[in-house]
Amino acid sequence: MKAELTTWESILDRWQNRKDFLIEILQDIQDEYSYLPEAVLGELSKKLDIPLNHIYEAATYYKAFSLQPKGRFKINVCQGTACHVRGASAILNSFENMLKIKTGETDENGNFTLDVVRCIGCCALAPVLTVNEDVQAKFDPSLVPEMLEKYRKMETESPDDATED
Repeated sequence: MKAELTTWESILDRWQNRKDFLIEILQDIQDEYSYLPEAVLGELSKKLDIPLNHIYEAATYYKAFSLQPKGRFKINVCQGTACHVRGASAILNSFENMLKIKTGETDENGNFTLDVVRCIGCCALAPVLTVNEDVQAKFDPSLVPEMLEKYRKMETESPDDATED
């Protein structure tokens, strides 16, 4: 009888323990844990027989990977030209003040991670931000408190209770 695999071992098993799928394995680990835990990377190094510094090189090269835990809700404020000239900086400042964090940080409850992106690709709707996969168009800084409250309520609901607006 096969011993129960941990989550990251199941991911590795899915990729047949192949070194040449390191990026895909890291993507799946990040999807599972919301970041790349140091302990998992150490075990991955041993299992794949890849030096740990090589794994860290890959993990730090790509912006999509994070070595720090991320919040349940990832807020990305577009700072592309169209969004910038239409007030994206004020939106970013409002989030920083309300969440008491800076860009690149996660709030103390682990609910929200705030980041900046250079272009979301919908300049005609500027200023734009995303919360996970939800696009918020023509956003105004005055909407920040209401939006945060909406997502905080979602945090306290069970997945079965959550409904789309």
